[in-house]
Parts: sequence; structure tokens; C-alpha cells
Amino acid sequence: MRRWPLALVLSALIVTGADAREPASASARGAASARDTHWIATWGSSQMIAEGDNALPADRAGAITLRQIVRVSAAGERVRIRLSNAFGTRPLAIGGAQLARPVVPGTPRTEGGARLTFSGQGDAVILAGAEIYSDPVPFHVAAGADLAISLYLPEAAGPQTGHPGSRATSFTLAGNAVTDETLAGATPTTHWYALADVEVARAPAAGTVVAIGDSITDGYGVKPEHNARWPDVLAERLRGTAATRAIGVVNAGIGGNRVLLDGLGPNLLARFDRDVIARSGVRWAIVLEGVNDLGVLTRDAPATPAQHAALVAQLKVGFAQLVARAHAHGITVIGGTVMPFGGNTYYHPDAANEADRQAVNAFIRTSGLFDAVIDFDRSMRDPAHPDRLSPAYDSGDHLHPSEAGYRAMGGLVPLALFR
Repeated sequence: MRRWPLALVLSALIVTGADAREPASASARGAASARDTHWIATWGSSQMIAEGDNALPADRAGAITLRQIVRVSAAGERVRIRLSNAFGTRPLAIGGAQLARPVVPGTPRTEGGARLTFSGQGDAVILAGAEIYSDPVPFHVAAGADLAISLYLPEAAGPQTGHPGSRATSFTLAGNAVTDETLAGATPTTHWYALADVEVARAPAAGTVVAIGDSITDGYGVKPEHNARWPDVLAERLRGTAATRAIGVVNAGIGGNRVLLDGLGPNLLARFDRDVIARSGVRWAIVLEGVNDLGVLTRDAPATPAQHAALVAQLKVGFAQLVARAHAHGITVIGGTVMPFGGNTYYHPDAANEADRQAVNAFIRTSGLFDAVIDFDRSMRDPAHPDRLSPAYDSGDHLHPSEAGYRAMGGLVPLALFR
């Protein structure tokens, strides 16, 4: 069993503080400054176990440089990142880290790097199940700009923590090449690992909206570097208006996610605190989830009327729990109605599934539980066949919108909700 140097372990545990008998160090002063700063998440993703095809291959699981490209929403002049080992069962070592600006989309080339530290050190250890912040660094990020985060991982934790649906190209290269601007010979991958958040320092009035949901929020079908998910479109609209320009957007979608039961990733009730409440500066959450709960009920076998009724009742209780937890932290919750999935061959919904969907949507619209409602269903369905997506927005599987559909969804969110 490897013994981690005490200094590295302490760097993962201690965020602020210095020996009272000595003058405050630069890292301690920086930590105090970070504590007094209003931080908002300008980018983020939902963490889960990266396994199977989503995991780094064995030959790239350790002693590698991992360069990950993300698109931020709100601008900032000071930046910090949050790294996660939430699903690891042993410590994850970070041997070095750097921010830089990508030069060409879809390539690893960068310029203008800034070294990241952790409690003043260039390396750190993230204990099993834990997360850590980097120290803040002066670094200009423009609204809507891409940002490259390079990490050197001496060896991978197990299981790996990450997010499979990046819709962006990241790169791996053997050895420590964190400061290498070209990263020649790097291997591309369309997953993110260990990277949970990018945060920027903003005025106290600024805040973040988290869009939380399933593959429809995660952007299933969107090609890498297109940045065409509906939360991407919302972020674009927010930064185009002076009154909302300082608002960050985080996409907390997970493909296949359900409100009540685990699937590909933890269920919504289990992950809501980490993905919404614990994020810096969150003031709003848009909840769009439930289609997988409805579809899975009868995917493999018919359900009884009692089972259908129980699922609808449990979804209502689940939504009420989410809203109560968010309200306890001053977060406004906006409900999104569940869009139709008639004709989908994976779930093959029938009249009973459609009745369940209508019941859930009636609750979202009329219960008064949510602070506001975005009626995605009403705008995205086919008027001639209300149990199906409009052909203008259907990707072809009758469940996920096309990129045109995602753009329409992003345009449905009233910006007045965030003023």
C-alpha cells in the first residue's frame, strides 16, 4: 500500500490557515482572499463513476497528462477549479495543473498558460470520496470562451470519477506535459475526468443557474465542439443581455438519469445536493427529468395500473423533496415539463405511459410547487400528434431533440426569470 507524503495529504485537507506564530504566507493570504470573494460556477459537470467504455483505458490510466477543454459562461478575472474524486476508493494524486487558452477547437494546442496550485503547492492528493479547490489565480476568461485545464495524474484512482458526455474533445499524453503548448501525439477522448467546476470571482449580485436533468440536458446527439446543448443556448442568450451577462450556467445533465432510481449515474435525489446546492453562487435550478423513470417502468415488461399510479405519486414526492432542499438554501427552482417520447423504440411507450406523462406534467404546471414552469412539452410536441416530438425538433429516435430542437429549447427559457 502506497504511503502518501504528509504534505500532500494535508494539501488535500487544509484549505486555509497558517501557523499563528509565523507571518501569514502568500498561500494563506490567498486563501483568506478566496474566502472573502464571491465565487460563481461558470462551468461544471455532474460527476459519476467512469467505467467500461467511459473509463480511461489501462494504458492511459496513470502517469499521463490530461488536457480538458470546457466552454465557460460568465466572464472573470480570477479563476479557480474544483477537482473531484467523489467515486474513487483510493486517493487521487494531482502532480501538476495549469490553465491555458485553446488555440484551435478540437486540438490540444494552447497558449498563455497559468500554473495552478493547491494551498500553495504545485501538487495535491484528493482523498477517496473527496473534492478539492485549486488556489485562485489571476486569469482573464471571456464570456463564452473555451478554457483548457491540464492535469498531470501520476496514477489513476479507482474507480475513476468523471463525466462521459463531454460533447468536447479532451486529450491524453504519457508523462508530465502540463506546460507543453502543442501536446503533439496526444490521444483524443470525448470524456471528462476529475474536473467538476470552473469558478470565477464576481460581484455579490452575480449568480449561477444549474440545468439539471438527463440526456436531453446533457445533450445526447450533439457533436463535439458544437456547444449546441440547450443549456449552451441559454448561456449564449444570457451573456447577450446586459442585465443577465454576469450569470453563469452549469449543465448538470447525466444521460439515462432518473429521479428515483440509479441508472447511468446516481439518481437525481441522491446527487441534487452535490450538483446544485453545493455549487458556488447557485441561485436558480432548472429541473427537467422524469422521462427515463416513465420509460423504464414498462421497457421490459408491462406494468400494472397500481405500478403506474405508484410511479407518478413517487415522482411528485421526489420533486417536492428537491424543491424543499433547494428552498432551504435560497435557490429558486424552475420546473420543466416532460417532453413526449411516443414512437421511441427503446421505451416503446403506450397509452398508459402517455397518461403517466400527462399526470406528471399536470402536477408540474398546476401544483404551485415550482417557483416557475417552462413548458417544454407544449412547445416541442407535434400539434397533430401530442404524444410525439415535433418532426422539426426530433433527432430521429423520437426521444432526443436534434441540435435544432436543443436550440429551440434554449430559446424557451424566459430571461426575465433571472433578473
